[in-house]
Amino acid sequence: MMDIGKEIAQALSEYTDEVKEGLQEAQKKTAGETAQRLRKTSPVGATGDYAKGWAAKKTKDGYVVHNRTDYQLTHLLEKGHAKVNGGRVGGIPHIRPAEEEAIDAFTQRTEKVIRG
Repeated sequence: MMDIGKEIAQALSEYTDEVKEGLQEAQKKTAGETAQRLRKTSPVGATGDYAKGWAAKKTKDGYVVHNRTDYQLTHLLEKGHAKVNGGRVGGIPHIRPAEEEAIDAFTQRTEKVIRG
């Protein structure tokens, strides 16, 4: 005779593992796509190092998208900054749109994984 409790527990365990793996894959894919988008939409500048520097990095909590070459410029280029002799340089919004797109993409992928 089968123990229905054990069967349910095993089915839930398998479902949980599938969801966990699916969410990890969704994180990885979303982070990679976001880094790629930032490489395309970031200001190029004289050398192009800033635009080329975007990368996705796995951490213990998930993934982080960061600029590995010119991280100091991210805020200045996104928000703008004051000039040395007065005046301001306008910002070039490129991080916020990529972040919003990543949130939407990850939300859709998460819902798809959970629904099965």
